Amino acid sequence: MFFDILLIMLPLVLGYTIRLASQTILKRLQWLTSQMVYLILALMGIGLAFIDNLDQHILQLVQTVALFAGCICGCNLLALWWQDRGRPPLQEEDGLVAQSKWQMMAESLRMALVVVLGFGIGWLLEPNSIPVHTWSNWALMLLLFFIGIQMRNSGMTLRQILLNAWALKIAATLVISSWIGGLIAGVVMGYPWYQSLALSSAFGWYSLSGILVGGELGPILGSAAFLNDLTRELLAIVLIPLLMRRHPSAAIGLGGATALDFTLPIIQKSGGLMMVPIAVVSGFILSLLGPLLMLGFLALH
Repeated sequence: MFFDILLIMLPLVLGYTIRLASQTILKRLQWLTSQMVYLILALMGIGLAFIDNLDQHILQLVQTVALFAGCICGCNLLALWWQDRGRPPLQEEDGLVAQSKWQMMAESLRMALVVVLGFGIGWLLEPNSIPVHTWSNWALMLLLFFIGIQMRNSGMTLRQILLNAWALKIAATLVISSWIGGLIAGVVMGYPWYQSLALSSAFGWYSLSGILVGGELGPILGSAAFLNDLTRELLAIVLIPLLMRRHPSAAIGLGGATALDFTLPIIQKSGGLMMVPIAVVSGFILSLLGPLLMLGFLALH
């Protein structure tokens, strides 16, 4: 866990050490960052098609995932919307990318279609015929390196990045609202409270939740945990561009722990560089808490 977090932070830190004087190079980096987002989304779709035994136990999985993801993400959005009450909408001077409502909807649809296209490609390929996980990690590391360079050359200080009260509030709100949503779903499904809290404590870290829950509660619930957190990430991909202007806490928080990695480029693309430190800090906190909380609740099994 700690090693994974270091791997994520390292390219950001290395990128932050590089100062560039050429605005032309910076603009090209920004364009390349936008394009690499689509590459990562396509690889995510291919990886989704490679999930083992996806067609088995489909009804139970759909019911569990729909209920848990709906309750957890619904509670997250409601709580984060409440946190944003009274906050003025982001403006271009805040670093927000200038887009109309239709442009934001088109961007969300485009991102979702890229994932669907990747899934279609993966469906046609032999399972695990390409190293999707390895390629995704390398693409992500390079992308985070580019974002680190842009952060340094935007004039952000380390104090702005590391000491961020807004990010702490987002992380705390997400933890509590996720537990509330998980408990509601667990009552409906008839799960013990500790299982419900374990299923709602990965905060989007689907590779971790699938492994931990599957090891303790069996492959069906392990698959449900994986798909529950994957659904959070897919919802975040679609909703971040739509939420960012008026509800930035919800846009950043919905991705949970993935605000540190996979949804970070989309947050940067939709909200500008000023949103990156908030996303990094909140995602970092949730990435640290997720494994500890899940192991604690699963130990009660």
